[in-house]
Amino acid sequence: MLDIFGNINIIFYILAYFVGGIPFGYLIVKRFRINLLEIGSGSIGATNVYRALKLQTKHAKAFSILTIILDSTKGMIVVFVAKILGLSYETQWAIAVLSVLGHCYSPYLFFRGGKGVSTAIGSTILLVPLEGIIGLFAWFITGKIFKVSSLSSLLGVSIGILSSFFIPHFSPSISITSQIGTHTPLMIILFLILYTHIPNIIRLITGQEGRIF
Repeated sequence: MLDIFGNINIIFYILAYFVGGIPFGYLIVKRFRINLLEIGSGSIGATNVYRALKLQTKHAKAFSILTIILDSTKGMIVVFVAKILGLSYETQWAIAVLSVLGHCYSPYLFFRGGKGVSTAIGSTILLVPLEGIIGLFAWFITGKIFKVSSLSSLLGVSIGILSSFFIPHFSPSISITSQIGTHTPLMIILFLILYTHIPNIIRLITGQEGRIF
């Protein structure tokens, strides 16, 4: 048992899950004596933060943006430290996946959480920056055009991850295939995000998904 917890990779896996699970959106809204889990979709992400606070404060959008920044940063920071310490790419990608898993199923909220988009972007952008930028661009453009949070999130993440199959042809040195030889971590992240967005996808198909901003 001591050998397991003396393994730096194991320590970082645990750290990634528990840091990823920090429910910043929930904590921000709690300042207004509101339980975010009981509002709207019950998600702890930026969209639900805005939904919960839009009638409470004129700074609702600012708090929503703060949530995006914090959720993406928590995904980034553990990967960054692992990179500084020279841990393998395999370990760094496992950290990225566990950060997203922690956000979606937070250990601090009895395994309830968010939908993983901001944390996914933060945890992967240091590993595959070009794909991350492509995903952010797709998210921004889709959001500007349609103003539907779930649609822009789904398209942004999907386009960013799918671009990882084409980026190696232009920049092989920083591609996931050159790092670990497989797209599996990105596909796991994509599956998690699609899974947490199932209710949104159903509403998008039936035309019932509302605009948020």
